[in-house]
Amino acid sequence: MALFEAAKEQGCLVALELLCRELSISAFKQSKLHGKLFLNASPETLFEPNFKSGETLKLLQNSGLSPSQVVIELTEHSPLENYELVRDALKHYKEMGFEIAMDDLGSGYSGLRMWYELRPDFVKIDRHFICDIDSDKVKQQFVRSIKNIAEELNCKVIAEGIETADEFQFIEKIGTPFCQGYYFSHPEKSPIVKLPSHFFNDRKLLNQMENRAVSTATVGDLLLPFQAIDIASNVQVCTDLFNQFPDVDCIPIITGNEPVGVVRRSSLTNLLFSKYGHDLSNKFELSRLIDQDVLVLEDDLLIEQASVMISEKINNKKVLEFIIVKQGQYKGIGLIIDLLKEITNLQINNARYANPLTLLPGNVPISKKLDYILSTSAPFTVCYIDLDNFKPYNDYYGYEKGDQIILGLADILRTKSNGSDDFIGHIGGDDFILISSSPDWETQCEQILNKFSDWVRYRYRPEDLEKGEFQGKIERVTSNFTLY
Repeated sequence: MALFEAAKEQGCLVALELLCRELSISAFKQSKLHGKLFLNASPETLFEPNFKSGETLKLLQNSGLSPSQVVIELTEHSPLENYELVRDALKHYKEMGFEIAMDDLGSGYSGLRMWYELRPDFVKIDRHFICDIDSDKVKQQFVRSIKNIAEELNCKVIAEGIETADEFQFIEKIGTPFCQGYYFSHPEKSPIVKLPSHFFNDRKLLNQMENRAVSTATVGDLLLPFQAIDIASNVQVCTDLFNQFPDVDCIPIITGNEPVGVVRRSSLTNLLFSKYGHDLSNKFELSRLIDQDVLVLEDDLLIEQASVMISEKINNKKVLEFIIVKQGQYKGIGLIIDLLKEITNLQINNARYANPLTLLPGNVPISKKLDYILSTSAPFTVCYIDLDNFKPYNDYYGYEKGDQIILGLADILRTKSNGSDDFIGHIGGDDFILISSSPDWETQCEQILNKFSDWVRYRYRPEDLEKGEFQGKIERVTSNFTLY
């Protein structure tokens, strides 16, 4: 910051920023990185007399990069007054093929007016609102609101400054697909291009279920409305409620309608049956009985995601329930047994709609997967896989050999899939589908084709392989089929 401030005072800000862009573009090109390059730009440089339009485009042309690979990121360190000039400049950038990002929303001078006036393609939420967001209800509401506004404006949100697993899990839970921060990596000269799997340990079950039916059921579907009591209440209120509901094992405790934990029947029983416990219970603070180690889930959380979180939370504890909230406000409780029933039903549906030969998802889970991924607005690629001349092969070599080809192709698709980034479905016969969220889908398809070409050669008779063709009869017409 001191360097850029000195450059501004000496009238060299434009030259310094242009030098930074040149070095960044060069490093991006040399590293052969995928994705987009975000280039910082100060709006105030547009007002400098030595500013020249088109310099960034020249740098890209010299490096062989396209403007579609670059995002101009506005970093504002002083009040922006001439919105009209900046808006015209950004329009010029967009016409050349660049996208625009607004940095540090909610910090300093970067506010809603700037967002409204400039209409960027990306908006970055300042790290102040991400820090400890997993435990700060106000920050959670702020980020949710920004996400909703961005969806209306067709703008992508990036959460900056993620430094802990809890922060990342919350950002992921509310469906913000882009994030950055030291939790993933510090700035590196040679940046990593793929995160290690341990970053996504909490998604273990989800990854296992990627190639299965996708349930739209949420935690809210398991809601059991139940009276909670305020933390300021005395022990007698809690005792009366347990007596009123003898089958209930815990009572939720709230403060200002936000859950703080539960009081378990066993804890209260131990108090009342202790020496002088009954006599002292009315003077006993309820807070001393609260078990704060209870899972609190938002009502719009998917059942599969809830299952992952619960399985890791309970471990060896005999926990039977969890608290359900809506935007942090208490709604009721949910039972583990009801969650298990939902997961069991989902597994039954997976088996019901799986292809009987390959056991891959059939048409129903394929349709559900497509509906789900479309609802997330995340980018994806659909690859339709079909075997050429499979029917003549099937007729000539027999159905058993034909089934072996189908099974072999299914195994190749599995081995070449990118785990949680891919969904493989078996439409029927020799038709498959690959739904990929990976940016390397084209390379992946080439690997599948090459692997299949090498493997399938050994599924012909030697004499047919030597001739390079086989003959089959179709409706009394003899045809030749070339081997590929």
